[in-house]
Amino acid sequence: MVLNLLLFLSIYSHSGSGHGRAFLDGSILDGKPVCECNTCYAGPHCSVLLPGCIADADSGDPMFLEPFWLKHAASSTIMVPGWHRMNYEFNDGSLLSKQLESQIRTLHAVVGNAVTDGRYIVIGGGATQLLHAAVHSLSDANNRFSPARVVASTPYYPVYREQTEFFNSKDYKFEGDTSLYSNKSVSQGKFIELVTSPNNPDGKLKKAVLQGPSVKTIHDLAYYWPHYTPVPTPADEDLMIFTLSKLTGHGGSRFGWTIVKDEAVYQRILTYMSLITYGVPRETQLRVLKLLKVAIEEQGKEMFNFGEPTPAFAWLKCEREEDKDCNAVLHSMNITGRHGSLFGAESRYVRLSLVKSEDDFDWLLKRMKMLVSQENNDAGD
Repeated sequence: MVLNLLLFLSIYSHSGSGHGRAFLDGSILDGKPVCECNTCYAGPHCSVLLPGCIADADSGDPMFLEPFWLKHAASSTIMVPGWHRMNYEFNDGSLLSKQLESQIRTLHAVVGNAVTDGRYIVIGGGATQLLHAAVHSLSDANNRFSPARVVASTPYYPVYREQTEFFNSKDYKFEGDTSLYSNKSVSQGKFIELVTSPNNPDGKLKKAVLQGPSVKTIHDLAYYWPHYTPVPTPADEDLMIFTLSKLTGHGGSRFGWTIVKDEAVYQRILTYMSLITYGVPRETQLRVLKLLKVAIEEQGKEMFNFGEPTPAFAWLKCEREEDKDCNAVLHSMNITGRHGSLFGAESRYVRLSLVKSEDDFDWLLKRMKMLVSQENNDAGD
């Protein structure tokens, strides 16, 4: 067993240069895994720097925590035998490991970022899946002549609009910026407000805007962790969504959870998840259980100190009169960000990801310094 573990860890290793990784499920050459290079690096050992490379600050791929997990490779490793939990359900008929549920509650108690006592927990394939499950469950399926209006404050996470429009349901419809609807108008129909705190893209702590009996609120707390913001008080909302990707960096595991106060809403979300996927894979749950145990060792101090509080994104505005398309300005300097219009904002804004790998961050910093230097030179001419 020990020899197998050492072999396992040796294959999942750095390249010789430290700018890439080799994985068991990657490409094979001459019987060995091929190194997968970080952005802007190439060659068999990922040691060749590509000078004309574009600094990719578009995606929110949370690779900044990879060094922490490399340090804790042994303690975070699991080996899953072929016979592990082959059945659809656990012995009690549920789709959620009791150990994992307990670990999630312990996690929030240690961090102090959410109230879980007396609440229900539903797991899913990342926050993306759970967001739609929540919207679906809060809409009134019996009121098809007046679909629920789904709204979010600008700038908002683009998936809110894209997902709602994609499913094209008769029960709910994306209606844009929350500011378009005053509290006086919410009596004219049902509303579902999506609140992200800290907000993606600008990192601000947000609160619900709309109030009243016809308003339901979904609190997307993906970034409400000590990595990204001080956590002054535990969130105590009716429906809160968290994701593993922003906590530990494991975006590829596709795991998230919803904390729900109302039992009827909980049951509707459970029904939705049962019909869509019939649960989260047991292998994923086992891995998440192991990761959370490592994450909160010593009250989580090591991991959260490793990721010092800083926003996940930079929300950049180009203020020169001629720079009406900020993304185009950055692209001219080989920087790729995410266009502000996708967030419901002006094209003068662009989101830059700060949570990717150290190589990505260093390359972005280099390109931004070149941009600033060029603008200073232009101003001096």
